[in-house]
Amino acid sequence: MDELRGIEYLRRKLKTKESRVHMRYKFYDMKNKIRDFNISTPPNLRAWQLTLGWCAKAVDSISDRLLFREFRNDNFDLNEIFKMNNPDILFDSAIQSALTASCSFIYISPDAFGYPRLQVLNAGEATGILDTITGLLKEGYAILKRDENGNPIEEAYFGSGFTDYYDNGKLTRHYNEAPYPLLVPIINRPDAVRPFGHSRISRACMDIVGGAMRTVKRSEIAAEFYSFPQKYVVGTSQERDPMDKWKAAMSAMMEFTKDDEGDSPTLGQFQQQSMSPHLDQLRMFAGMFAGETGLTLDDLGFPSDNPSSQEAIKASHENLRLTARKAQRTFGSGFLNVGYLAACIRDETSYERNEFYLTQPIWEPIFEPDAATLSSIGDGAIKINQAVPGYFNEENLRDLTGIKKRDLETQIEKEV
Repeated sequence: MDELRGIEYLRRKLKTKESRVHMRYKFYDMKNKIRDFNISTPPNLRAWQLTLGWCAKAVDSISDRLLFREFRNDNFDLNEIFKMNNPDILFDSAIQSALTASCSFIYISPDAFGYPRLQVLNAGEATGILDTITGLLKEGYAILKRDENGNPIEEAYFGSGFTDYYDNGKLTRHYNEAPYPLLVPIINRPDAVRPFGHSRISRACMDIVGGAMRTVKRSEIAAEFYSFPQKYVVGTSQERDPMDKWKAAMSAMMEFTKDDEGDSPTLGQFQQQSMSPHLDQLRMFAGMFAGETGLTLDDLGFPSDNPSSQEAIKASHENLRLTARKAQRTFGSGFLNVGYLAACIRDETSYERNEFYLTQPIWEPIFEPDAATLSSIGDGAIKINQAVPGYFNEENLRDLTGIKKRDLETQIEKEV
């Protein structure tokens, strides 16, 4: 067995990752600040910060489509554990946090009766040493509570068969039957180089959003000149009183008299600024962001002239569908690991990981089918079952449509 690194090492490791995690949450929460080049911005507007919600859209467009249904072939009754731990919030919170910061963690602890409790921690509150074979941790560390200044006051160090709790530095050790630490990572797009995955808010996304925000800021400044084009008057007498600039700009009627020599001033107006360059540049950034995240311009606020059908929407979101499929595979493995260790706590038994190989995570369809799609699926299922009897049944039809049989029966009863 590998030698444990210890809590001090994991504290330092978490400290190096916190700033990156917090930066991505700032982009998600639209609290990020942009760098102003100080070229076209007036000095009194350089501190003005705008917001743009594209990064939140990139995360939510995936997380809102990932709906975990249940475990199939659930020989160890894992579904019961998750049902007892508020699954509507647990799954959504873990998925959204993992997509934002590349990973999240689910912390497992027994309640007063020994039943497992599940709690989601974001990547800025937990870390560990990953076993890349199983996707579980060899050891882990989490900050469970902070004071008003953000300093940890309750911490936990996780090892195989035990959890050490530090309450203001006071150590308490709890033993358990789990063969792995009770801190399970939920990882988005892991690979050999970055085993803790990749965030949906990539460096490219942050750079593109920064450029788009500067474009919006410049367009706001240009809009002032667009609304009130600059005017000028030449040939006025040097002996007359200075003109009230705001009154001159807003007045409906102005009078200029000739001077003693019979000369009159000449009025003019500078060419009005156009908003088109700013709109074109913002659309360019939107196209770049859409290409980076698998979204469409419609998703980013540039609607097309003709509304798309359900099939056209699915076709335009093909990259988004592939990304969601990938996320389902990696998240499903993480949730299965959570259920595995939670079952060890519930049954007070040190199960082997390979005993759960038959259990499969099942997800709802990424795109909900409309009436035309349901009709196509029905026609296809009939023809395939005629060629291969029994190929389609209630189970795999639900995987395609997301509709349970009793839902249809209830609907028929209501119609009758």
